[in-house]
Amino acid sequence: MAAVELEIHDTHAGNGWAEVVLNRPERKNAITGPLGADLAAAIIEAGATRGVNAILLRGAGGAFCSGLDLKAFNEEPVADWVADFQRIWRGAHKALFECPIPIIGAMERYAINGGAALAIACDLLVVGQESFLQVGEIQIGMAAPYNQAWLSLRHSEMVQAQLTLVGDRLSGVEMEKLGLATVCVADSEVLETGQDLARRIGGFEGDAQRKIKSGLRAGLGHSADQWFDLFTANADGVKPKRNIS
Repeated sequence: MAAVELEIHDTHAGNGWAEVVLNRPERKNAITGPLGADLAAAIIEAGATRGVNAILLRGAGGAFCSGLDLKAFNEEPVADWVADFQRIWRGAHKALFECPIPIIGAMERYAINGGAALAIACDLLVVGQESFLQVGEIQIGMAAPYNQAWLSLRHSEMVQAQLTLVGDRLSGVEMEKLGLATVCVADSEVLETGQDLARRIGGFEGDAQRKIKSGLRAGLGHSADQWFDLFTANADGVKPKRNIS
């Protein structure tokens, strides 16, 4: 079973949408090398599929993403992908950055650390009132380069500092107040609301979705690798030994 699944909807009319589903519900969709590689492939395929004009990114099993799968990183014998994880994870974020169509996130229950970066990477984000986002790397002595990269792209230094320098949880209600979430709904309505938004955006006529998405990056002056290099150059490699409290 693939760690990420791609589902295509409504392309017969030329104005469809796709769902990219993090598919490790037994581990709360925790991040591994295979998940990172599958995520990049799914985002690239969806963006290149004719008639797909929007992507919904969500997690299977009613949760978004619990962060790095510490058990998988630390088990013996060491998995082949561990040594290559930095390249794999860069590839996933590069695919998100370069995606030519809007990405809508449906953040159910929680998005933690590496999972938070995936949520923040979405162009639009639907969250639940009781769901939470946590950029908690500082609490375990780690940098948060991809979280900082996406926060710097989208939000003020004040918002970035509030998330990264303390590392506490932010509820969906607080996320909406800070502009991190597009809309905050009842927890039971997150997935349906996200799907409706992706369906609506995907259903607009013409190719304005791609033109507008291209315009969002036009003034940045950096490629994906150049942008992420600004934040990863001084960051330690992934050495997960324990989770946040």
